[in-house]
Amino acid sequence: MTEATPASDSQTLSIERIQAVFQAQKSAFDKAPYPSASQRRQQLKAIKKQISRYQDVLAHAMHQDFGCRSHAESKMLDLLGSTLEANHAISHVKRWMQPSRRGTELLFLTNKLEVRYQPKGVVGVIVPWNFPVYLALGPLIAAIAAGNRVMVKMPEITPHTNAALKKMLADIFSEDEVFLIGEELSTPGDFTALPFNHLIFTGSPAVGKIVMRQAADNLTPVTLELGGKSPAVVSRHYPIADAAKRITHGKATNAGQICVSPDYALVPRESMVAFVEAVQASYAQLFKGSVRDNHDYTWIINDRHVARIQELLADAVSKGATVVACTAYDAAQDGRNMPLHVVTDCTPDMRIMQEEIFGPVLPVVSYDTTPEVIAYINARPRPLALYCFSHNQTERRELLEQTHSGGVTINDWGWHVVNHDAPFGGVGNSGMGTYHGEEGFCELSHAKTVFKRHRFFPIGLFYPPYGNVVQRLALRLFLGSADPKL
Repeated sequence: MTEATPASDSQTLSIERIQAVFQAQKSAFDKAPYPSASQRRQQLKAIKKQISRYQDVLAHAMHQDFGCRSHAESKMLDLLGSTLEANHAISHVKRWMQPSRRGTELLFLTNKLEVRYQPKGVVGVIVPWNFPVYLALGPLIAAIAAGNRVMVKMPEITPHTNAALKKMLADIFSEDEVFLIGEELSTPGDFTALPFNHLIFTGSPAVGKIVMRQAADNLTPVTLELGGKSPAVVSRHYPIADAAKRITHGKATNAGQICVSPDYALVPRESMVAFVEAVQASYAQLFKGSVRDNHDYTWIINDRHVARIQELLADAVSKGATVVACTAYDAAQDGRNMPLHVVTDCTPDMRIMQEEIFGPVLPVVSYDTTPEVIAYINARPRPLALYCFSHNQTERRELLEQTHSGGVTINDWGWHVVNHDAPFGGVGNSGMGTYHGEEGFCELSHAKTVFKRHRFFPIGLFYPPYGNVVQRLALRLFLGSADPKL
């Protein structure tokens, strides 16, 4: 299989071309507005087959875009995750499509009430660079399962992945079914300005606000997955070394460039030193040797992001933080090959405690009591994920009930995301709406209520002139008597 070639600078897409594809998809949808379960499953199976066929091409393309990204990591996270989602949709889409029977009010007994799930039309998907395949194919699979046409906007900084994915999808879909746009779109705002029937965006809260404002011009509903500062709470009722190992894995996977990466750790005050030492030991165990020789560790996506992370560290140091790299690192020589850094003595005024890090930096904050932890989390914007390391049932329940987050993994990190029978999404600052599983199907469908009156049902008894016996009895039954003193 030949390697896909990125678009050159001269290969740009005009707004007219984008609008023409949108209109083609809209027209095609109008002609076939309700694909059968068989048609949807056929498309989903085709995607799954293409992932298998293109797995080496896609893994190599992501490696090229990142500078270094393990093929195994790309296959496990981007490709396996996409395959699992396709499998789930293939198995359940026929059931999801069935009308949902609902009970009528007592007043309308003997009539029929149901909810039918109707495809919305043309769905737009805006993809970030950190998991360019999984975060393109995941929403695409949900949209196709719901019976929609899809336009996908890939990030500008992953040209090799864009080219590979475009070729892979073009093999099985016509442009009026699925159309992928990459870095050849000179003005990304031209994409979000289209009057989609639904728009899915994965990225930062700052850009999410822009996308939502543009979508509002067309009253386009949006699903926003926006990340945030996801805390990892280490309890006194959990082994410090085990928690450190799992948090280290979460923070070092994809070099911490993950929306659900543990952003910072909350650790009992007396365990701070042991936790930091365990993080360093875990990193050395997972990524043996120097950072330059390890091909299992992903690079930072580009120099601009390296500079941003280094600025965060410099700001923290200037305000009294202690920073320790988990292996030797020379910024001038190693550049984008940046190992995990652990930061202690953190204070709220540090940028590292205010901004989503999105890189291999782990701030560690001490605490004394569980209520203190809950207050600390609740004083900040609601995160996309929360990680609770505890064997104490009461402690876990308090964290689950008294904090808000998009999702939770207990005694590990991130794995709730790749279980596709449950929804994935944020809350508050970390996003709105969900995809994955049945909730993703519902999100990208219009839930249409259908009431069917029984042929001989005496609905005319509720018509004017008002005041007949049936109306008076119904009002008395449901409203009771008014208070004469009012």
